[in-house]
Amino acid sequence: MNYNFYPDYKNQRAAIDRLAETGKFSVLDIGKSLCGRTIFALKCGKEEPLALIAGGFHGTEYLTVLAALKYAAELPKGRSVVIVPCVNPDGTEIAINGFESAGRYSKTAEKICRDKNLWKANARGVDINRNFNACWNKVKQLEIKEGICRPACTRFGGLRPESEPETRAMVRLCRRFCFDRVLALHSQGREIYWDFKNLAPKRSLELAEKMSKASGYALSSPEAIADGGGFKDWFLLAFRRPGFTAEIGLGENPLPLSGFEAEYPHIKGLIDAFLEC
Repeated sequence: MNYNFYPDYKNQRAAIDRLAETGKFSVLDIGKSLCGRTIFALKCGKEEPLALIAGGFHGTEYLTVLAALKYAAELPKGRSVVIVPCVNPDGTEIAINGFESAGRYSKTAEKICRDKNLWKANARGVDINRNFNACWNKVKQLEIKEGICRPACTRFGGLRPESEPETRAMVRLCRRFCFDRVLALHSQGREIYWDFKNLAPKRSLELAEKMSKASGYALSSPEAIADGGGFKDWFLLAFRRPGFTAEIGLGENPLPLSGFEAEYPHIKGLIDAFLEC
């Protein structure tokens, strides 16, 4: 199938329906977004340990949704993995189709930021990847120093950790399946983040190096304002098992759809290496 389409909610649903028809996946409803959109998980295989791949944390990073869907389509039947194509369906919808798609939050969102091409947050201006309970108070202090004190299109971590339904959906999912390792897809920079506060287990670096070699992405550490509150950070803190963030592609978000197919071999190599462990 050609993955040259914008992965808004309608197209996501259609792609997930096609994947369900293959018989490879159980389709799980793991929660609802602020606007009532379903957050889907695709579960493949029955054996444990399970690995988790998740995309679409940030609205403008919607090529990660495409990457998750395309990889799911190519996944061999029986492989033990759970894939969440889009953690933040409202933010993705805003970034692709504009503020009217935020429903009752549309006027609020448009007041926050009039340019949909800057929108990373959920429908009410909370950055999901800063809303996890991983050194959240320290992250909040850094936000305030940066002047981020209210809902914004990016980098506002909410009024408390796990305040957002999208965040809570991912936390419940991880506690339900007790994943062996997780991979969060973001864009951009062709980088892999693999540690948080020196909590990564020994095998994390070895696996990160394999992912780096397979993709050509560099191992890196996030800047201070982005270190904490993220899904990978929370998973490492809560479970002390390998957790990774991969920043796909190069350029300025939103990355152009025209570049997805050229970038995909790098992404596939990285995910293949992640699952081989």
